[in-house]
Amino acid sequence: MVNEEFTVDTALEAATALHRVLAARTHRRKVMGQDVLVPGQLGEALHLPQIIRRLQAKQARQRDRGLEDFHELWPTLSPATRDKVLDAIGWYDPKSLDWEDKRSNRRPTPDTDH
Repeated sequence: MVNEEFTVDTALEAATALHRVLAARTHRRKVMGQDVLVPGQLGEALHLPQIIRRLQAKQARQRDRGLEDFHELWPTLSPATRDKVLDAIGWYDPKSLDWEDKRSNRRPTPDTDH
């Protein structure tokens, strides 16, 4: 997915999905001798809440700044994380789909054996 394909609305949707994907990662911590699962904090470290707030802002200048911040963040993510986010928001590459997938616009080649 190329950065230019993100608009303010799609970047907001992707940033929100990225926040959920990163929060779904859990870590084991010992608290008072017991193992506890803690949600991931990488979203906060990447300033995702701030980017989301900017993308939701009423001022166009703030939304544009949030979009720039998201464009800077997106290429730094791993391909697996980007795929999870794109899957979560329903984006896909039609060329990578199977023949049986209903979203595929490919047409089968004519059977010349008959």
